[in-house]
Amino acid sequence: MLKQLFRWIFGKSLENDRISEEKYNVFWGMPILASDAISSVAYAVEEMLWVLIPFVGMASFLWMPRIAIAIIALLLILTFSYRHVVEAYPNGGGAYVVAKENLGPAYSLIAGASLSVGYVLTVAVSICAGTTALISAVPALLPYRVPIAVLFVILLVIGNVRGVRESAHIFSIPTYAFILAVISLVIVGLVRYATGNTLPVPLAPMQEISFGTHPVTLFILLAAFSSGCSALTGVEAISNAVPNFRDPAPHNAKLTYLLLAAAIVVCFGGVASLAKIYHATPNPELTVMAQISLAVFGKGIMFYIIQVTTTIILAMAANTAFAGFPTLLSIIAQDGYAPRQMALRGHRLNYTNGITFLALLAILLIIVFEADTHLLIALYAIGVFVAFTLSQTGMLVHWFRLRNEGWQYKALVNGLGALTTLGAVIIVGVTKFTSGAWIVIVVVPLIVMLMYKIKQHYLLVAQQLDIPNDTLSLIDFNNPHRHHVIIPIDSINGMVIKALLYARSMTNDVEAFHVEPYEGEADKLKRKWAMLNTEIPLIIRESPYRDVVGQLTEYIGSEEHASRPGDLITVLLPQFFVSKWYQALLHNNTSLFIANAMLNKHNVVVSILPFYLAAYNVKKYQKVDDIKDSQEE
Repeated sequence: MLKQLFRWIFGKSLENDRISEEKYNVFWGMPILASDAISSVAYAVEEMLWVLIPFVGMASFLWMPRIAIAIIALLLILTFSYRHVVEAYPNGGGAYVVAKENLGPAYSLIAGASLSVGYVLTVAVSICAGTTALISAVPALLPYRVPIAVLFVILLVIGNVRGVRESAHIFSIPTYAFILAVISLVIVGLVRYATGNTLPVPLAPMQEISFGTHPVTLFILLAAFSSGCSALTGVEAISNAVPNFRDPAPHNAKLTYLLLAAAIVVCFGGVASLAKIYHATPNPELTVMAQISLAVFGKGIMFYIIQVTTTIILAMAANTAFAGFPTLLSIIAQDGYAPRQMALRGHRLNYTNGITFLALLAILLIIVFEADTHLLIALYAIGVFVAFTLSQTGMLVHWFRLRNEGWQYKALVNGLGALTTLGAVIIVGVTKFTSGAWIVIVVVPLIVMLMYKIKQHYLLVAQQLDIPNDTLSLIDFNNPHRHHVIIPIDSINGMVIKALLYARSMTNDVEAFHVEPYEGEADKLKRKWAMLNTEIPLIIRESPYRDVVGQLTEYIGSEEHASRPGDLITVLLPQFFVSKWYQALLHNNTSLFIANAMLNKHNVVVSILPFYLAAYNVKKYQKVDDIKDSQEE
């Protein structure tokens, strides 16, 4: 039943040779890998106004469009810069691979850690913003915003675990629906404004924002710019996941970048223009997008369509991270800087472990920050822009090193990208430091240290397991070490007899071991043992503390157990397995505790000999006495 439910939810397993089918073309790939950047239209303008209005009041509507133009210019620079990344590194990995090959391992780990933090925050911020948009349409859901946000993450996990192709089909349609809805909003909004046929922008019923009267300063403008830079997060995702495109993958990825840039310019620029001409002011109960929709369409069907598509696209924006993060983590894992499980493909040929890990981290952030977008947004952009800077700097070094045809133009584009993104890093780090950016500044180095520790662990393990080729011929298989088998037993039964026979098939050095907790308790076992036609010795140790594991460990290390250094000792554990999982709760399962204790002993091999019990029908036994005690003499 559980297997059928699992298959229905997550889909049936796919063969390895079907990996080519689990890739997407430009039409399906653009919304999957660009939904993060596109969805930021829904909150990037609002975040700028949250910074500007409390300080400069109505002057915000003069400066906000100019800041939006600067962000769009930065977007175009990044778009053409990352097209060069795709061209030079078609196997994916983005900033991590570029930094590794051109700047060195340390810089690549900084890029990988920064991108990882950015991806986790992408999920948390996008989901929380989508939840806020939903609450704008249904205010009664406000007390449940954390559970709703967590539910969105779980649904995304299910969709992504089903595989790349199915997740593309599931998540692409809402993205295109959002783009069409925003374009409709922009066109109708501009027409209504030009004709003077507009509705008043509603204010929050319980809380109106206060308008500041401070002079416009460079710091305030830079703070607003850093908040609006959230519109650029996710731009690198396409370069990270180039292998997920169908062939020719680099061409399709570069074309996707052009479509992404066009969509953001139209949608982000259009919403910024509408926010200016309609004077929308942010408040906790009604988003800027919702206010503009009410002013343009009123509270009719189009208002709810925009709110629904906004909610879905913001939730789906997290899917960019679910597409990029597992791929990035798999590349880092292949280099030995992340757990190797992250490089394994799941039953649907995707990186299930990376998907699950990302979801758990995002849920933790959502719970800690109580699904508040404004608290999370301060942490958001700095990690991504650090990766941007390293990527563009690495590409600049790449072109100076390669110097192929047209390298000067490419170096100019990437050099400009490096300077502008470095400036953005400084601006975001300074203006958002006390608001939470310091957390990312602290966390990224800690992740890099952890990556080095993981790499060190793998190197030490490999060093101890390695056997030089020139010593392989010196291994003497004709004179192996002696082999002893010890079988811990509690009584004589069919399971123990099976273990004794199995042990004697391997060696004559076999011992049965029993712990006697009370004086005379082993007398019955001794009598039955004497009936056996065997020369296998029965070792009995007394233990008033009923310590089976301790007595066995002590015996193996004592002189009483005659073994030479280098001899192998196998602790053979007979273990029966019941037909129902809950029946196992009725038994001590001592052998499992012994196995766990023996695993850290040198020259000790732990082997479990399974003995499967058949299912029985309780109804056929009228009384408990009808069940024969197999231990009777």
